Amino acid sequence: MNERLRGQYLVIVSILFALILNFPLLSLFNKPILWMGIPLLYWYLFTCWLGLVGLMYWYWTRQNHE
Repeated sequence: MNERLRGQYLVIVSILFALILNFPLLSLFNKPILWMGIPLLYWYLFTCWLGLVGLMYWYWTRQNHE
C-alpha cells in the first residue's frame, strides 16, 4: 500500500476515535451503573482503547503481508 493510502487510513482512524471519545458519546456512558464492580464509563473507555489497538494491529499485520 502506498504512503498516501496509509496516511488516509490513519487520518480516518484518528477522526473515528476522536468522535467516539468525545463528549456526546461519553455522556451516554457516564451513568452510575457498575458492571462487575467497574463503572460503565471505564468499560466504555477500555473497550474503545482495545478497539483502537486491535484495529492498528490488524492494519500493521496486513501491511507486512502485502
